[in-house]
Amino acid sequence: MFVSLFLITSCQKNITVPDTSAYVPTASDVTKTATLAQLSQGRSLYVNNCGRCHGLPSPDSYSASNWNIILGNMIPRTQMSASDAALVSKYVRRGN
Repeated sequence: MFVSLFLITSCQKNITVPDTSAYVPTASDVTKTATLAQLSQGRSLYVNNCGRCHGLPSPDSYSASNWNIILGNMIPRTQMSASDAALVSKYVRRGN
């Protein structure tokens, strides 16, 4: 828990965005591993699950490796399935 809290409060840009202004994926965000539909579902899950307890850092606030650590600590606190967690991961890592 301390690691998650430390990462959330001290890494990189630490930009927290309101739920409604969380980055909305567009066609230019599609990658070989993430469709627009998957990124949009990930956004919805991110806003509706993660945003219940705290502010939502912008996906650009952390590197992919930092997001892996953060999500690894935070996802178990939710009721999300592994497939939903994968969608959130795709969203915050912008398809990577």
